[in-house]
Amino acid sequence: MGRSVGRLVAESLIAHGADLIYCVPGESFLGLTDAMTDFPELRLVVCRHEGGASYMAVADGRLRRRAGLCLVSRGPGVANAMIGLHTAFHDAVPMILLVGQIERRDRGRGALQEQNYTKLLGDVSKAVIEVDLASQASEAIARAYHLAESGTPGPVAVILPEDLLDDPADDLPVAKPRPLAVPQPSEAQLSEFAALLATAHRPLVLAGSAMDGAPERLDALRRFAEEWMLPVAPTHRWPHLFDARHPHYAGYVGNRVQAKLMEVMRTADLVVALGERLGDVVSQSFTFPAAPDPEVRLAHVWPDPSELNRVFRADLPIAADPYAVVQGLLESGAAFAMPGRAAWIASLNAIHRELTAPRHEPAPDGVNFAAVCIALAERMARDAVLTTDAGNFTSFVHRHIPFGPSNVFLGSAVGGMGAAVPMAVAATLRHPGRQAIAVVGDGGALMTGNEIATAMRHGTAPVIVVADNRTYGSIGMHHSNRYPGRPVAAAADLVNPDFAAWARAFGAEGHTIRDEADIAPVLDAALAPKGVPSVVHVHASALQVTAWRRTA
Repeated sequence: MGRSVGRLVAESLIAHGADLIYCVPGESFLGLTDAMTDFPELRLVVCRHEGGASYMAVADGRLRRRAGLCLVSRGPGVANAMIGLHTAFHDAVPMILLVGQIERRDRGRGALQEQNYTKLLGDVSKAVIEVDLASQASEAIARAYHLAESGTPGPVAVILPEDLLDDPADDLPVAKPRPLAVPQPSEAQLSEFAALLATAHRPLVLAGSAMDGAPERLDALRRFAEEWMLPVAPTHRWPHLFDARHPHYAGYVGNRVQAKLMEVMRTADLVVALGERLGDVVSQSFTFPAAPDPEVRLAHVWPDPSELNRVFRADLPIAADPYAVVQGLLESGAAFAMPGRAAWIASLNAIHRELTAPRHEPAPDGVNFAAVCIALAERMARDAVLTTDAGNFTSFVHRHIPFGPSNVFLGSAVGGMGAAVPMAVAATLRHPGRQAIAVVGDGGALMTGNEIATAMRHGTAPVIVVADNRTYGSIGMHHSNRYPGRPVAAAADLVNPDFAAWARAFGAEGHTIRDEADIAPVLDAALAPKGVPSVVHVHASALQVTAWRRTA
């Protein structure tokens, strides 16, 4: 048999550096998976649900800063995978979703699982590329990589009809990868930025996703903070960008920053959004800075000009790679700080240290999850990858676990549940032997925790800590705030399994923490290197609603 389009697509993916593809098998792309058997360098990771597969692709996109790959079948497969697309789109993570489509001859007839993906995916992707001809297939892969990784990164869907993958492609070339156009700041912009920094008495740097990447990027951010006398606050779901132990650390600007810290931050006279888009979470519901006209001078650095001035009017918008901006300022030798800058930095850092001091009070209805996170911080590897799901329990992680540039934190900034377990599995596949810890609530664990089976199949060993408070805690909190005194019927009294027994059913290790005396020995056992996943079932307090709030 000659060379097929399926083989051409596989060759094109390899030409663009692909080595891992996450999928749930489907008949609509058998022509591609069959071709992949001849390319051992292209590893197919078979998952148990398309939601898990798409979250793994998002995690891989963040870990590599290259497009993560997910392969799904038409109709239900795409619908299940949309949680990953939604996350990648809002979190600005490069991702490519390859979709097996119905045969071309049946299009428009309402064939089994037929869907118009341009309509379905148009609001959660940067582009939907429909491939109709064999001659378009390799070009479509090259275009998808270019779009996914350029400007504001995000997901791109490539639609491949089932019959197309078996078409002949003997004489068709592999499209070459397109060099990434990295926008650079002008000398005039650097000079204006330097002047803003030099004349500010109370500047605040909000470091976000576009600053992430290779170690030299984060080291440059550290040097920038030190040489230009700047406080740095990493933003929502990017806590590892700046070392929480550094004296210039200004606090973590995530969801609902504590009032004491935010009160001082609001006195800043210059906000620098460095690789941060400034969504509603980071800007505290568009109040800091205020939208559309900030109450404070704003320098906004983002690699895509269409994002700048879209919500916030910036005094200095710079469409450039934030690393290039930082490098340019470091090389300029023009660092200058107004008198009193050291005291400003120290005031922010002191509040951060006060708020994150490792202390807690035991809870009457279960384990205060703060105690688990404090103990985990003492034991996790210095370069650990840590993932979290969405929910109130994440407040304990961000209050009590200090992150730094040697770590990687993975999660869904847009708040999708079910991210933690598949992202931890993806981390173990991308970095074999590196410690990967998932912190997940009971809700998220029962959404995508079945991806433990994927870890077992591929011989990886994430550690999964389940905070089981038998409730959708975040939803219950919002309900109580909005309708005080009313029963929280939709979020409370969940029926959960014994998660330790659940883990052992997969062949993983299962551990249980019922009271604080269990924490140290259980975490020591769970974190000990081994060849299978470990699950720690924490019987957590529901009354300790967040790391900052208790209802009784």
